[in-house]
Amino acid sequence: MWRPARRRNQPDVSRAFTSMSGRRPGGDGGWSRHWLPKREGTHAVGRTGGSIDPAGANMNKTMYPLKFKPILKTVVWGGEKIAPYKEVVTDQHNIGESWELSGVKGHESVIANGEFEGKTITELVEQFKGQLVGEKVYANTGNEFPLLIKFIDAKSDLSIQVHPDDELAAKRHNSKGKTEMWYVVGADEGAHLLSGLSEKISPDEYVKRVENNTITDVLTNFNVKAGDVFFLPAGRIHAIGTGCFIAEIQQTSDITYRIYDYGRLGLDGKPRELHTELAKDAIDYNVYPEYKTNYTEKKDDENVLVECKYFTTSQYDLDKPFTKDLSDLDSFLVVMCIEGRGTLTDHEDQDHTLTLHQGETVLIPATSKGVTFTPSSGMKLITSYIG
Repeated sequence: MWRPARRRNQPDVSRAFTSMSGRRPGGDGGWSRHWLPKREGTHAVGRTGGSIDPAGANMNKTMYPLKFKPILKTVVWGGEKIAPYKEVVTDQHNIGESWELSGVKGHESVIANGEFEGKTITELVEQFKGQLVGEKVYANTGNEFPLLIKFIDAKSDLSIQVHPDDELAAKRHNSKGKTEMWYVVGADEGAHLLSGLSEKISPDEYVKRVENNTITDVLTNFNVKAGDVFFLPAGRIHAIGTGCFIAEIQQTSDITYRIYDYGRLGLDGKPRELHTELAKDAIDYNVYPEYKTNYTEKKDDENVLVECKYFTTSQYDLDKPFTKDLSDLDSFLVVMCIEGRGTLTDHEDQDHTLTLHQGETVLIPATSKGVTFTPSSGMKLITSYIG
């Protein structure tokens, strides 16, 4: 069962922040910091990138599994679980989000290990292009890393919100839309979330219900437990509720239309802005028979959770080593350690092994031929790729 990790040999990061920014644009608001973990060296040679760089900038450069400095976000609804879960020490409180891997402009993740330590993910995509993310992926998304990976800790209810699809986001914001998914890592007693409409309403009725504080009456409420999965296509109204600890995989976009916020004040003491009219045209007003994703969990095997054009996500509950063949995959692979610890071995001309523990996220380059996960005494993982 998931629990915050005990504080064992944790680095003190209270004096090791590289940046601090204001509220994230379009999101649920708050402060952010980059955490600098203890440097972890690389001890095997990976792939060279010289062949794709006519200027020779990639000559003698090697590719290897990448760890990142998490961007910790203080928000009004944030709790105190993320730091111990990730085994970091910080003076930050009310941490609602840890951005594990982000290509969002102004919030780009910074590599924490090996030769490329200190570079941003965007700089590495610009340098290695399809070798890092996959040739088809790079052709579609260019230098922007296409997924945003987070852990979320909800001490109280998040705002009710919706995200635009690609077409509307491009028209309004010159951006991509946001389709996402949730994997419930842990849940307090009574933890719940909202996903989708429970009855058909019109756009005008939506506006009236926001104004008279009855919008929650037409939303589907779920009591949740660890292992639950929800797929959230752009346009679906949703909200993470009190007591949820969630892994979130989504398109690289931070465009959020806040529909309802329970009259709550922000960190500045002022009511938080609602985007009622913007959301009106973004909402999918259809009612669907099922909003929760059902899947069969097999021990020591890959369990596919979600397959869509934006990402394919799988779960693994391992007591023994498992090797995933990547030789035919034209994509990167993101690995999130949800529970336990062990090692990750990337198979190439020479193997490269990293330690991996609960709360860590690793990016495997697209040129990898395979990866072996070896648990120390049980390990749960989530992987995501595009293709």
